[in-house]
Amino acid sequence: MPSLLSVTRLAAAVALVVALSGVLPAAHAAAPARLTEQEAVSALLENGRVRDWLERYPPDPSTSAELDDTTQRWTVHVTSGRAGEIATGVVEDETGDVLEAWTGPQVAWKMARGGEGAFGGRVLTSMPVWLALCAVFLLGLADLRRPLSLRNLDLLALVSFTGSWWFFERGEVFRSAPLATASLAYLLARMLWIGLRGRALAPARPVVPSWLLAATAVFLCGFRLGLDLADPPPVIDVGYAGVVGAHRILHGEAPYGNMPVRIGRPRCDEDAPADARERIQTNGRCESAIEHGDTYGPSTYLAYVPAVAAFGWSGRWDRLPAARWTAAALDLLTIVGLVVVGLLHGGRRLAVTLAFGWSAFPFTAYVLLSAANDALVPALLVWGFAAASSPWGRGTLAALAGAAKFAPLLVAPLWMTYPARRLRDVWRFAVAFAVAALASLAVLLLEPSLVEAVRTFVDRTVGFQLGRHSPFSIWDWGQYHAAGIPDLRILQRVVQGLVLVLAAVVAFVPRRKGPLELAALTAGVLVALQLALTHWFYLYLPWVLPFVLLALFLGRDRSLRA
Repeated sequence: MPSLLSVTRLAAAVALVVALSGVLPAAHAAAPARLTEQEAVSALLENGRVRDWLERYPPDPSTSAELDDTTQRWTVHVTSGRAGEIATGVVEDETGDVLEAWTGPQVAWKMARGGEGAFGGRVLTSMPVWLALCAVFLLGLADLRRPLSLRNLDLLALVSFTGSWWFFERGEVFRSAPLATASLAYLLARMLWIGLRGRALAPARPVVPSWLLAATAVFLCGFRLGLDLADPPPVIDVGYAGVVGAHRILHGEAPYGNMPVRIGRPRCDEDAPADARERIQTNGRCESAIEHGDTYGPSTYLAYVPAVAAFGWSGRWDRLPAARWTAAALDLLTIVGLVVVGLLHGGRRLAVTLAFGWSAFPFTAYVLLSAANDALVPALLVWGFAAASSPWGRGTLAALAGAAKFAPLLVAPLWMTYPARRLRDVWRFAVAFAVAALASLAVLLLEPSLVEAVRTFVDRTVGFQLGRHSPFSIWDWGQYHAAGIPDLRILQRVVQGLVLVLAAVVAFVPRRKGPLELAALTAGVLVALQLALTHWFYLYLPWVLPFVLLALFLGRDRSLRA
């Protein structure tokens, strides 16, 4: 039998092991911070970007910082009065280095921080590829025999959004937004000048033959789809929202008020971070949250139904093949529509020109590779233009476009009175418009209470859009209460009123309209609307591109007043 001394020694050893096993992990988890909270705050305040931004505010802003024991990094917050949080950043505890520093719009908006390839992917948004597309667009469409022609200047205005986009990609929204506003203002003036005067531009004398334009358009279509399939960038929120909304429709629910959310829902993985997007929803599925994915019209979600039915949805924000195939189908549908419009209104050359212009314009590829839903509006409006001779066709497609993004509703008065305000045609347009709008809104009947469904629809769409804030136009910068940053809200209200007046005026002036006037004034109204938006983005440019191209390349005989 072991002696009492041996038993005592064994017990002591076991006690020592147990004690060390409890002490060592605890000591590791609670490693003392090298920096104090004030030292972490001071490190961020001394950062050049933060220091320059804070000069716009009263001295001695409120500060706070917390240390993440896992990463050993400090997250610092700087707030100032009505402006709220005006700067934030991440400081490495061991070295005191500032790893991230964000100011103004960048605090709340991650997309305002810039980042190579965040939209459209790294290949498309690399400057050699982007500038090459701009050059192909200009060389294929410009009148090189008359380099100083207005048409060439108009084409330059279209690619001039590249300058604004370049600053956006670098997180400089206070430079990007004014440049975009200037380009939009120029396009508005030119489209109204063409549409109200009803005089086509002098015929272009093309240098590039039609067969080469057509071959280039085919190549560019393949190149864009190849990028989308070979190395697809992440699907952005609008594409994901379309997939979720279509999934809800296929399972007997309206999208509105039924998007996956984080608040109040348990995490799918208990070990996931507190802000994890994946949550168990009321339907029992683990789904990635997108709280404001139901802000679009019903046509948007209906457009995704075929692809979601074919490819399904895992519940996660993954590669989302349904979103990619829908974006590709809408892009192709727009190109085919442009070919049809060109053949109807100008023949083979115009058809090739329009298809080439869409394929070469870098911002249409931006939409495609982001898997966004913004090709739906031009697809519907282009086919509506193809059916312009029929009030039934115009009314149906205008309503479906308006039920997608709401913006095209402003062109409804213009399209209703085309070509000459004949009462019979106006009534036919109105009936077709109403029937198509009601048909798209039929998704609300999937809910138990139609009254509650309508209330939720209005609140989640119109209510959200009217109340949202955004730094990506010049109008909402007053929210930052920063010295030297203008508050243009009152001016925006004036501009918005003028846009409504414009939409009404072009329904009656000129009294008779041909395809040229319809195209130019449609572009003008859509550009004017974009100019007045609080939240504007480059994905909206394809809405107007087809009609700007039509205004520039439709011949003289396509105007009733010529």
